[in-house]
Amino acid sequence: MVSHKKNVMTQFTLVEVNDKKSRREFLLLPVRMYKEEKNWIRPLDGDVEKVFDPKINKSFRQGECIRWILADSRGGTVGRVAAFYDKKIALNNEQPTGGMGFFECINDREAAFMLFDACREWLAGKGMEAMDGPVNFGDRERWWGLLVEGFSEPNYCMPWNFGYYKELFEEYGFKNYFNQYTFRRHIGIDGVHPVIMEKAERVYRNPDYSFRHIDRKNLEKVADDFRIIYNQAWAKFPGVKDITKIHAKAILQSFKPVMDEKLIWFAYHKEEPIGFYVMIPEVNQIIKHLNGNLNLIGKIKFMYHKWRKTCRKAYGVIFGVVPKFQAKGIEGGMIMAFADIALKPGFQYNDLELNWIGDFNPAMLKLANQLAFNVIKTHVTWRYLFDREKEFKRAKSLQR
Repeated sequence: MVSHKKNVMTQFTLVEVNDKKSRREFLLLPVRMYKEEKNWIRPLDGDVEKVFDPKINKSFRQGECIRWILADSRGGTVGRVAAFYDKKIALNNEQPTGGMGFFECINDREAAFMLFDACREWLAGKGMEAMDGPVNFGDRERWWGLLVEGFSEPNYCMPWNFGYYKELFEEYGFKNYFNQYTFRRHIGIDGVHPVIMEKAERVYRNPDYSFRHIDRKNLEKVADDFRIIYNQAWAKFPGVKDITKIHAKAILQSFKPVMDEKLIWFAYHKEEPIGFYVMIPEVNQIIKHLNGNLNLIGKIKFMYHKWRKTCRKAYGVIFGVVPKFQAKGIEGGMIMAFADIALKPGFQYNDLELNWIGDFNPAMLKLANQLAFNVIKTHVTWRYLFDREKEFKRAKSLQR
């Protein structure tokens, strides 16, 4: 068992992020660390800071958050991390479980362990008995997991990190709670499993079913349909809470600046919403030109690249079918409806990625394989139990 006793002669100092200077250092540390890494894309400063703004992040309603930077003996910043908990999510575990994330650190065991220790001690003081990381203080579709395989360019608001981080987490004592995979395929229906195609064609021809992309002029209904499907399709997932219509509308509004109506599809049975597939343009292909800033110049650059159709890749943000209609071909029906548009000449996007699917979800893994997607990235969500004698258990498999 790893010992985490503090070294009184340590060369590092923890500094809480609580003013403009420390917030700036929190943002700039990865810029300096990854300056020679061609595949790292600097996220927008505003996207990171939104996580830590109580006026924006609703997780503060039932939780707390703290951030630190780590300074060396010369005063230079060499690490950063955040710790947080949301009571509703924390208590939906075998033991109260908080989170740590936004971890960046030089390749130094002592430095990394100081950051891990700070998170563990703070969370224990808040009644937590375990921590997951690196994760987000908020929804799973952003800033979730440690990249361990497939170090190509990250998708929007997804982590990219050095390979040595894996060793630091393992040496501290974190265990693999679950893997999350990113899949990719060329847009089309080539290679789709015959069983999927047969089911898809059957529901596609059935007049009781309809498949259509959204109309941004009708986001009120889209938000309500999204909420109905989400709360049924995702309710059984650990750590996932129901959403309100207001929350659903906020999610859609957050996509609005980059929204492409032809990438967001819904399935209906006799006009009852039963499934959705939400995709957005992979805007990191634009954001990598903005140097983290969406100021006036950044907005002009963004609009220029949007006009130029720089994004040639779309990625799936979230997918869901209500349990009653799962395994009936609804997934394939949405794919076929999308393909009717996507295979026409002049369609902007060439490739499609599924942002992440957990290894606790064998049905979705099977579906991705049947749809001829290939794994291109693996992120790991680690868990650290504060009671080192307690039995560690991986995330429960979700079986239909």
